[in-house]
Amino acid sequence: MTTKPTGAIALEDGTIFWGHGHGATGVAAGELCFNTAMTGYQEILTDPSYAEQIVLFTFPHIGNVGANADDQEESSAQGAAGARGAVFKAPPTLPASWRAADTLDAWLKKRGVIGLSGIDTRALTRRIRELGMPKSAIAFDPAGKLDGAALVKAARDWKGVENADLAINVTSGQRFDSTDGLWSLDKGFHHLDKAKFHVVLMDFGVKKNILRNLSAVGAKVTIVPAKTKAEDILALKPDGVVLSNGPGDPAATAVYAGPEIKKLIANGVPILGICLGHQMLALALGAKTKKMPQGHHGANHPVKDFTTGKVEIVSMNHGFTVDVDTLPSGVTESHKSLFDGTNCGLSVAGKPIISVQHHPEASPGPQDSFYLFERFAKMMGERKAS
Repeated sequence: MTTKPTGAIALEDGTIFWGHGHGATGVAAGELCFNTAMTGYQEILTDPSYAEQIVLFTFPHIGNVGANADDQEESSAQGAAGARGAVFKAPPTLPASWRAADTLDAWLKKRGVIGLSGIDTRALTRRIRELGMPKSAIAFDPAGKLDGAALVKAARDWKGVENADLAINVTSGQRFDSTDGLWSLDKGFHHLDKAKFHVVLMDFGVKKNILRNLSAVGAKVTIVPAKTKAEDILALKPDGVVLSNGPGDPAATAVYAGPEIKKLIANGVPILGICLGHQMLALALGAKTKKMPQGHHGANHPVKDFTTGKVEIVSMNHGFTVDVDTLPSGVTESHKSLFDGTNCGLSVAGKPIISVQHHPEASPGPQDSFYLFERFAKMMGERKAS
């Protein structure tokens, strides 16, 4: 490998890290965040919730399982607009997995994602922890023609994620159904032949594994675009409604989605909110959200479920949080982060509504939270029975 830098990342404060480029060439700007997961880099980079973000991996060795089509988490062509860049300590290694269909380097190029290695990821992570997630610009030029001043300007000129409705860029452009189930070693992906429930999911950037977990509890899922009206959702006669994960500022997306969520709440249909969907549900109920300095990004976060009293290790990816001090009467905190005490879940008195800030579908991460889909299915079953 040449010692001449072929890649770099510049922060809005003027700091520049020089290294070696990978994947797609060019320049991309976004919010830089760090992710502490030790596995699942492909699932992370294809999670639509990372739209307009650059992911710094704290785990030093990335690329050892290569890439394959089964591990991609976007659910539509629009949802493929995930992370803009990826930063590693060591150069991506060659794959050593029977499931690998591509190297990470080649896969990044096909996805249009710029990669960067050979930098002090520990120093950059500490910078984010101390000063927050900066606006950044990442670049790769095989000839090493990199303009540091131009990169700093690109970082400063990027609009940022606050007040930005990014969900509109990753939501599906049309309605579609899903009956795909979870994966197992012996059978691959399962298929739901006979559904017990019909769920309508508002797509703000939904991950495939959310759809698969809903199928695992007996639900056929109809996915609808983010701007679908409540009347059109209810016309489909759902047994339950899911508000999906997604990127950006929940307050910006709630400008058009919030009034429709309020109508769904008033209707009494069971609702499950996940990540961005959890935040917008809180806004529709009368609470407020706020930007976090460094967010939560990883697969090792401890969260306490007040319903069971148990602590679960969960997967997280969010830069905004629900302000628990603004929760209105009748809305209760159901889950809480044991890292920093921020809100991780809500329930509503007298209504079949639950929501969580973390990702119960994992991918990547532990499966401690799969039970939430069963809890949602129980709510739908009780609603049908009555």
